[in-house]
Amino acid sequence: MTAAALLVAVGCSASGDREGADRADGPDDDGTPSASAEHRPGGEAGAGRAGGPGGPDRTPGKPRRGGGSTPSSGGPSAAPSTPEAGSSSGPSSDPSSGSPSGSSAGRARWQPRPGTRWQWQLDGKVDTSVDVPVYDIDGFENDAATVERLHADGRKVVCYVNVGAYEDWRPDAKKFPESVLGEDNDGWKGEKWLDIRRLDVLGPIMAERFDMCRKKGFDAVEPDLTEGFRNETGFPLTAAHQLAFNRMVARLAHERGMAVGLKNDLDQIPELVGDFDFAVNEQCAEFGECDKLSPFVRRGKAVFHVEYKLEPGEFCGRAKNLGLSSMQKRLGLSSWRRPC
Repeated sequence: MTAAALLVAVGCSASGDREGADRADGPDDDGTPSASAEHRPGGEAGAGRAGGPGGPDRTPGKPRRGGGSTPSSGGPSAAPSTPEAGSSSGPSSDPSSGSPSGSSAGRARWQPRPGTRWQWQLDGKVDTSVDVPVYDIDGFENDAATVERLHADGRKVVCYVNVGAYEDWRPDAKKFPESVLGEDNDGWKGEKWLDIRRLDVLGPIMAERFDMCRKKGFDAVEPDLTEGFRNETGFPLTAAHQLAFNRMVARLAHERGMAVGLKNDLDQIPELVGDFDFAVNEQCAEFGECDKLSPFVRRGKAVFHVEYKLEPGEFCGRAKNLGLSSMQKRLGLSSWRRPC
């Protein structure tokens, strides 16, 4: 689908009401990831995803919009609720998806509200000085001490985990049998799409990953690549397979007392908004799709949103009207940010 910046600035400028100053971090100023990690597009619109071998010479940022959704237009705008407000609900449980090691029964589940400010950093040592109430960081590459430090500063912390593709550099890579490994995730060395129909195989692996997040103290999970059915995976995946897999992912997080966000997968939001506690979106403004996220805001659930190519003045006004928690990031997903 041809990218079109359909949204016009009405409410956010390069200096305006940002919390804190624009943050630059040296090597990432030109959009190139630092040598400490490489980040790659993920999700429907192209995300910064952590990890991997290969060094900083890989060019990040090829959008993948498998299936090519149609831009939305019009639609009701949902006014944001109080930005920093939040509530908790008890964890759900489904025996069919297995029990967490060290049950989180009784642990209140965090519920981020629309307009909540956030930071998304998957590259380099986490800069804990950004004055926002939510951090989203890589689950494997950060330890419990980092999470504890953020908690001490009053932050909630989200655990980034890839659930839709195999990554050969992850410490649990050998647990994935060959039978569930599909086509290479085009452009990303060492990564293959997963056969998400195999809940019996992938469920226990993802459960262990979420156990890791819980044991490190994370409050929530950001599961990446939750729209494999729209890509050339090597498997005959359908929308129904994706719904079943995404709901399993949500149950696994909830059983461990953690909130869970729906990453992109815009066309399945009507079916999944009840299963997820917030959304994470990339480039909905660039592709004219932000209205599709309104079901989350109407239910009092945050939408954490980033743009890469658009300047804040091109999307912040509309994003604020919709109640999104928006900022501009560079594809490397270092600490640099320009919030609305």
